[in-house]
Amino acid sequence: MSEQTDRPFHSGFVALVGRPSVGKSTLLNACVGEKVAITSPVAQTTRRRMRAVVNTDDAQLIIVDTPGLHKPKDALGKELNKAALGELADVDVAAFLIDATRPVGRGDEWVAKHVEASKAGYKLLVITKADIASPEQVMQQLEAARALMRFDDELVVSASEGFNVDSFVHLVSEHLPEGPRWFPEDMACDATDEELISEYIREKVLLNCRQEVPHSVAVVCDELTWAKDGHGSIHATILVERPGQKAIVIGKGGQMIKKIGIEARKDIEYLFGSKVYLDLEVRVQPQWRRDQSEIRRLGYDAGQ
Repeated sequence: MSEQTDRPFHSGFVALVGRPSVGKSTLLNACVGEKVAITSPVAQTTRRRMRAVVNTDDAQLIIVDTPGLHKPKDALGKELNKAALGELADVDVAAFLIDATRPVGRGDEWVAKHVEASKAGYKLLVITKADIASPEQVMQQLEAARALMRFDDELVVSASEGFNVDSFVHLVSEHLPEGPRWFPEDMACDATDEELISEYIREKVLLNCRQEVPHSVAVVCDELTWAKDGHGSIHATILVERPGQKAIVIGKGGQMIKKIGIEARKDIEYLFGSKVYLDLEVRVQPQWRRDQSEIRRLGYDAGQ
């Protein structure tokens, strides 16, 4: 039970925005204290807008992890950008993340224009990945970011090391409006069980097949059932665009799909706290990223 404080209760929405692979999902997980968003070195890892809930004694933050803003090459890319920009339209805080190890460029300038134009009452610059950057790199990034737009404040973090994560939560909490606790305290995110399962499986595909099928893969959890003994049974379909990609995901003698299944099952069992049986199928769906109806069916459209 939360301790009572004299400070009025504050609650609101916080959007994490930035270019692909700047560490948005890693920061989200660090704030929550558990894994709710998948991460990988592959750009466009985040496809679904996810709202994670962070509770303190006198505040509740609803942190929105958005897809990385990028130059779209297909219908899926356009929907991901639309989803990310849509979140900026109705948040209390916009946190603009910039990777400490990658030069600030035109992509950051484009993101900055949208952040600056947003109605968010508090705009925070967050320099990420401080653990793998030199102090000189961090200072250069701060100076370059300051030239993009005016921020209300700035913070340097390392989500993977936990550096300044609590400071991020505290700083943002101070700039949320007074309001109620919108979500139950035991709720970590607003994703369904099926959505989380699909994302955990897709993460393992990305991590194990990085160069071969990064953006062409999608995952659908077709069935989730629970037996009386508490064990779960899951059937999921991994979609790829070409037969060659299907062969890569399955692997020689089925070794790759077996590895993906074992790794995904561990995450899923940790999520549910029980044993699960995971059955994976790989199917070719040509050019699904250009098919608006397929994008909508998979839940990757901006209107989800």
